[in-house]
Amino acid sequence: MREEKTITQSIKTQMRKGVLELCTLAIISERDAYASDIIDQLKVSDLIVVEGTLYPLLSRLKNEGMLSYRWEESTSGPPRKYYQLTAEGEEALSRLKQNWKELTKAVDQIIK
Repeated sequence: MREEKTITQSIKTQMRKGVLELCTLAIISERDAYASDIIDQLKVSDLIVVEGTLYPLLSRLKNEGMLSYRWEESTSGPPRKYYQLTAEGEEALSRLKQNWKELTKAVDQIIK
């Protein structure tokens, strides 16, 4: 039974990682976001991630031209890096949303 729970948890973790890019882009599309803001929003939605998971994703998305960032001074510590979507990021988000709708529709038809 314990092994079954471990397998189920592993599958759940992989599924969450698979939608993390979509969710991260969607969060940033709402407003420029600091990494901690993104993590907080993902936690509220029960898509818990740690900084060690998010930072490589943000770096990859920036390197792929989907994000840009700016530094802002903070009253409570060092300057913060705020991310925003580029035009390419907006297009990618639009495609990912469409792909998500198609995927969830297909899966819903099968598991109902």
